[in-house]
Amino acid sequence: MLINEFDYLDEESIEGPKRCSSLNPFLRRVFTFQYSVIADILSTNGIKSTQRGFDMADDPGKISKSEPFYISMTNETTPAYVHGYSERETERLYDQAGSVRNLVHQGTSYPPGSKVLEAGCGVGAQTVTLAQNSPEARFYSVDWAEKSLSLARNVVQSSGINNVEFLQADIFDLPYEEEFFDHLFVCHLLEHLLEPVAGLSALRAHAKMGGSLTVFEGDHGSCYFHPQSKEASMAWNCLVEVQRRLGANSLIGRELYPLINDSGFRDVRITPKMVYIDQSLPKLMDSFVSKTIIPMVEGVKVPALGLGLIDEKSWHKGIHDLHQITRLKEGTFCYTFFKGEACN
Repeated sequence: MLINEFDYLDEESIEGPKRCSSLNPFLRRVFTFQYSVIADILSTNGIKSTQRGFDMADDPGKISKSEPFYISMTNETTPAYVHGYSERETERLYDQAGSVRNLVHQGTSYPPGSKVLEAGCGVGAQTVTLAQNSPEARFYSVDWAEKSLSLARNVVQSSGINNVEFLQADIFDLPYEEEFFDHLFVCHLLEHLLEPVAGLSALRAHAKMGGSLTVFEGDHGSCYFHPQSKEASMAWNCLVEVQRRLGANSLIGRELYPLINDSGFRDVRITPKMVYIDQSLPKLMDSFVSKTIIPMVEGVKVPALGLGLIDEKSWHKGIHDLHQITRLKEGTFCYTFFKGEACN
């Protein structure tokens, strides 16, 4: 289903939700690692190791291109967040939310008095629109990262919203009673789970019979752009492969129907939501491609080089060519999201 771009992309409100007045200082990405990573290899490549994790040193480009770059999970079911928790990543999430706001939220609102769980709310990029679209519903927005929740609280408060409660929690161990929620909302979460069916099943236990589920995910395999150089394609594929090696799945959009169905929900409906942008939509080209897509690719430079997925020269050429899409009069970009809806 291809919808006219003006049906779902808000050209006038492209800046996204109102940002909080001050973002946290730069948050270094921290991953846990398997003990098979040898400490002296880490130290000689500019990485300061600890027993449970490592920080990128001041020169994150220093990482072995020949040794295996193993990264394990933050827990048994949730891999490390591939995009990290930097200030730039926070801005990218707000830019993404603004540029595809109508695409995500079109047709999604909740009756007065409803209790809605937003699972994996992150920095609150979707929370503002959710709450504004259903001002008489009550939202319970949870995430395991307290620093993300702090940003989410700030952006919601600065928007004058008072129908949201935030809680730091693991979606596999929520402190709510069974059948507590009328509706579940999940956006850009499943791709980061090792066991998405188990995750959905865990959420379903807290949903009332007859309640609804809304899921929104992307699919990096649906990305097409012009001009498309070999190096640009290589850089894009690094994003897919790094996320795969982290135990996540950036191609999950195409799998939503079986995932939702296998987790016990019924009446599953999947709607493809295609984004097509050319130079007739300069604000969208800037917000979605320049400020959302390309920074997401740039964020995997260190692991991509460390895994030997690409050489540095090809990487820089690929990033340059991706930026050229936004500058050339013939530049176009196409990407498909998938929206899943179901009943409990």
